[in-house]
Amino acid sequence: MSQDVADEPGEDIVARAKKESASKRNPFSRLALFLRQVVGELKKVVTPTRKELINYVLVVLVFVAIMLLIVSGLDAVFGWTVIAVFGDLGASTPAG
Repeated sequence: MSQDVADEPGEDIVARAKKESASKRNPFSRLALFLRQVVGELKKVVTPTRKELINYVLVVLVFVAIMLLIVSGLDAVFGWTVIAVFGDLGASTPAG
């Protein structure tokens, strides 16, 4: 037999209750709670192995190199387009 969905509190009710309980705490207890939560989250962090770290660095470097090529190519195409449309603007100015 399945549980009634109506028995579970809605997300808005839970959020409102958390907000009300947080507003009743003094600033020092809220700060202490925040620091406890930070420490708890930091304990969950998993440091990558050397092999994983090297793999991640290589993936990032390859991605950056590909993006560099794409942006350089677009810059060259747009530069050639501007010169084709407007001509060489530097050559038409008088020397002075």
